[in-house]
Amino acid sequence: MANPALLEQIYTIVAQIPAGRVTTYGRVAKMTEGATPRMVGSAMRHLPDGHGLPWHRVINASRRVTDHGGARRQRDKLRAEGVLFDASERVPAALLWP
Repeated sequence: MANPALLEQIYTIVAQIPAGRVTTYGRVAKMTEGATPRMVGSAMRHLPDGHGLPWHRVINASRRVTDHGGARRQRDKLRAEGVLFDASERVPAALLWP
């Protein structure tokens, strides 16, 4: 797991993603001082219960929801915010933040 300062950077960035928009693990990583996309994914996986961060707005570089135990829930949360998926389950590039 990343050091606490790096985790704080990741969480601060994720907290800023507006509803109806998504970003990628890699984009979040580039906004930090040394995180990798895998570190961002790990940070999202290890969020404590009741955290309130919009973890569901972080997707993979191919603009898809990564296949994991919460993938269906993630897609449902994104759809509830108005995020559409194409026939290949990709989010349109126009919805990428920033």
